[in-house]
Amino acid sequence: MSPAPVYAPDHLTLALPKGRILEEAVSLLSRAGLPLSLPEKSRALRHEFPGVTLLELRNQDVPVYVDLGVADLGIVGKDVLIESGRAVFEPIDLRFAGCRLSLIREVGATAPINRVGTKYPRAARAYLNAQGIPAEIVKLSGNIELAALTGLAEAVIDLVQTGSTLRANNLEEVDVLFHSSARLIVNRAALKLRRERLRPLIERLRELVAVEQAVD
Repeated sequence: MSPAPVYAPDHLTLALPKGRILEEAVSLLSRAGLPLSLPEKSRALRHEFPGVTLLELRNQDVPVYVDLGVADLGIVGKDVLIESGRAVFEPIDLRFAGCRLSLIREVGATAPINRVGTKYPRAARAYLNAQGIPAEIVKLSGNIELAALTGLAEAVIDLVQTGSTLRANNLEEVDVLFHSSARLIVNRAALKLRRERLRPLIERLRELVAVEQAVD
């Protein structure tokens, strides 16, 4: 067994989610000055670069690792961050990986909503309470739309990007709970302990996002 790496006081540990956010996140952070490259396809879950350790995690685990201080910072979708309920610092909306969390039903459905299927029970409960809908929430994973198509639930709450899957299955968005995009999150203790390295990085990321928004 190889010895564990010895990290300098200004060494950063970064948590990134596998999947669609990873490539854009690595590109943006590289332009901001971190010496990163996209990890080659392998079974490795931890990647070492000069002054930075990159952890590849499942989306839902990124806020946990940052909140508990295993990672100093991370990038994750706002939908995952809200659902996690974790108390992390969220300094920047990075403006990519955009989507929305929506209430979805079959086209023309009018029956009362007694049951809702979703991957996001925390966000769903907050929304239904605000709307005065005393529906049961069924936590599901994958192909959430099927709950509405099979009668498991009168509605589902799920992410929507283009809406093409909904149209193909005779479903429609009834309401939008919130819009989501990739967010930079930072451990609150690390923000103080590694201030000299984190603050300039945050400012550089803000500048890059502002420039890209101006171009768009």
